[in-house]
Amino acid sequence: MHNESETKESKFKLTETQRLLSIMTKLRDKDSGCPWDVKQTMESLTRYTIEEAYEVADAIASGDMGDIKDELGDLLFQVVFYAQIAAEQSAFNFDDVAKGISDKLVRRHPHVFGNTTDSENLSDASLNAQWEAIKAQERQAKQRTNEGTNGTVSILDAVPTGMPALMYAQKLQKACAKVGFDWPDTLPVLDKVREEVDEIAQEIGVEDNQAAIEEEIGDALFAMVNLSRHLKVDADTALRKASHKFASRFKGVEQLAHTKGNDLNSLTLDEMEALWQQVKAMPLDP
Repeated sequence: MHNESETKESKFKLTETQRLLSIMTKLRDKDSGCPWDVKQTMESLTRYTIEEAYEVADAIASGDMGDIKDELGDLLFQVVFYAQIAAEQSAFNFDDVAKGISDKLVRRHPHVFGNTTDSENLSDASLNAQWEAIKAQERQAKQRTNEGTNGTVSILDAVPTGMPALMYAQKLQKACAKVGFDWPDTLPVLDKVREEVDEIAQEIGVEDNQAAIEEEIGDALFAMVNLSRHLKVDADTALRKASHKFASRFKGVEQLAHTKGNDLNSLTLDEMEALWQQVKAMPLDP
């Protein structure tokens, strides 16, 4: 009898995915749910989703598997939240989201899920070309379904404008490069970076010139992203690592000052620079 009871219980036990969806439904219940969750919209959630994505990236950089698991859970909750809101509007639900990505993955990997058996012999270049060709077919099908205004189509239409600035610049450049609008090699890009920095220098000191300085700095940053792309470096990752390195060294400066009984506010710039050089000479933590 005991085993029979356990079998019945396990049969009706929710999977963790079902449990999460059930919790989300309860949180959004207008009568008994959480007031904060109930009043959220897709628009209001956007900034939290971006924050959670960055927290996943930060956890991965730390290498702590417990943190990575927790942050992935927070990000998954965002997906579940959007799906619940859409379900309430009879637009789509979580299963539709899962089906959509499953169908897309199968469609974009014919060398894995199709009839071909030579997937191991495909080069990275061949796989990338196949991926882009399938994506282009999907865009064409979507354009036929959603007839655009004036029938005008740009290769940049598929680049989301709401991306973080560095990522957006890189995606724009990559899209243009696919049709050949790109520097042929790296050296001209490096020259362009120097040119843009020189143009910033020309604008400095000119009265009432803040808008021009902002524009030139933007051009220089865009050129640096282009240089990163040509050197196969992800600009966002590179800047993130540089920021973490700076933060680590600055904390080292604070610690050195503290051990000497000093407060940073009481030190001159030269004294802080001397501490900075001491910290720079120390090996970075792995």
